[in-house]
Amino acid sequence: MKLLIFSLLSAFLLIRCQNPRKHWTLLPNILVVEVDGTLGQQPLSCLELPEERLGEHNRSLGIFWKKNGALEPQTGNLYMVQLVESLGGGNYTCHSEDGSLLNYTELLIHQEDQDSRRILVKGGKEDFLNCSAQSYSGEFHCSWTWHSSRVGKVAFVIAERFSSSNSTQCSLDANDRHWICLSANGKVNCSVDDNERGVSCLDEQHCPYAEEHHPIHVTVFVRTKHYLLESYSKLFFMSEIVKPDKVRIDRVNTTVIEWSYPSSWSKPHSYFPLTFQIAQLKGGCRRCESLCTAVKPSKTVQSTDGCQFKVKHRTKAVCVRAKDAFCNSQWSDWSHITLKKIRRNKVKHNKKG
Repeated sequence: MKLLIFSLLSAFLLIRCQNPRKHWTLLPNILVVEVDGTLGQQPLSCLELPEERLGEHNRSLGIFWKKNGALEPQTGNLYMVQLVESLGGGNYTCHSEDGSLLNYTELLIHQEDQDSRRILVKGGKEDFLNCSAQSYSGEFHCSWTWHSSRVGKVAFVIAERFSSSNSTQCSLDANDRHWICLSANGKVNCSVDDNERGVSCLDEQHCPYAEEHHPIHVTVFVRTKHYLLESYSKLFFMSEIVKPDKVRIDRVNTTVIEWSYPSSWSKPHSYFPLTFQIAQLKGGCRRCESLCTAVKPSKTVQSTDGCQFKVKHRTKAVCVRAKDAFCNSQWSDWSHITLKKIRRNKVKHNKKG
């Protein structure tokens, strides 16, 4: 009985291993195989031969294989990659009898279980990708954080205006740094940052004056030196990720501050108004930006032009930030100025006078 159980189990494993996995081509000569943690195999072909010749001549062609530069025992036109959990990825090359390179395939392993992803770590908002835009120009930036022990590199980027019937084609330049994605809904260009910690994109057909009908869908494929591939996606409208630059405080005196719109913000300001929040600090501060976030704003104003504000008596510092007046989007980072600096500037001005 034990022998029968063992035989059945062995037969099941054999059949399971012979079944090829779901796979797809990321780039020419780069094959991605989906794994689910169980045993499996993935066939690789060196030369494209008719099916009737594969079995007959597989081992008579004098072809030998290498994995990551090391000679493999398997020979012939067909090579079977053994897949065990997330192992099996590598750079597979096939050679003729005289050692000449005939073909190569870089095999990347992609786990079907998205909860097992571990190349990137979640940011402060519990998202792997954090995206923001300085205005409604169509430019946006998505950043991420590498795991401290699994720093990898970007393998591919897909950015598109998403719809159910969308068919997007993305191409990569020769330097592996710039992607162009074309679809029926537009054209999006993306470039990877030099530090591999983000990607900057431009939706070339985005109209800032029109309502967005399709969200932007960004997918970043990252890989490690161990040929493990993971994908991370984010879906958003520009209005959801817009975050103005810091407000610039232009002119002050002992009782009044004045600030203006960030130069990068969309124009005209009457069509893209900002809401401003002001916080006043009664105590001095060495790190005012951190204190700005801890103090409750004393006033909220909306203006389509520069604003003036009279500070309260004994106020030591003033903080100002802005956000889109019409959307529930992000506030800008705080700008601040200390009254000590204000008084010093006034004294200098009086001396010059």
